[in-house]
Amino acid sequence: MEEIGIEHGHVHHIDPAVGYESSKLGMWLFLATELLLFGGLFAVYTIFRAKYPVLFEEQHHELNKTLGAANTVILIFSSLTMALGVASIQKGKRNLLSILLAITIICGVMFGINKYFEYTAKFEHHIYPSTSIFFALYYMMTGLHMLHVLVGVIILAVLLVLNIRGKFTEKYNAPIEIGGLYWHLVDLIWIYLFPLLYLIA
Repeated sequence: MEEIGIEHGHVHHIDPAVGYESSKLGMWLFLATELLLFGGLFAVYTIFRAKYPVLFEEQHHELNKTLGAANTVILIFSSLTMALGVASIQKGKRNLLSILLAITIICGVMFGINKYFEYTAKFEHHIYPSTSIFFALYYMMTGLHMLHVLVGVIILAVLLVLNIRGKFTEKYNAPIEIGGLYWHLVDLIWIYLFPLLYLIA
């Protein structure tokens, strides 16, 4: 039991199971709001794509499909390592969790490096958000997603440090599972972004 406060001489406790379920519910609610945010952007994209089909068809050829595909593979692989990491700590394998978290973090960094090269190539060709509605949406959606990747990498790095310090065990690993849910959201959003932006038919 965890002590959460003293009132009128009485010590209040919170059941760890209740705390875990509450934090997990909180994360699911947060993920729902994030999906609504990106869902709104997807809706805007769909409206403008229907309005300017020729423009979207022409300008999507400016995107680097190779880097986009590479980043898709990287994030899908990182979701696998994250899922394996959650499973490993549930079995009490802290060292394995550290390795898997490190791999997941490296994948996130690799994704960011690829995105940096992709953005700089666009800027060198004078392709900016103001170029057209297609590129305005491209930079807005991929930039917001990249921000989520950065936040995810920071979260996983903190979890890695805490795990190295022995904070997580077979019985206490809720932060790892919650961090994993966030990372899977990052992966899921990109799986939608990639075909929408890079594979317009």
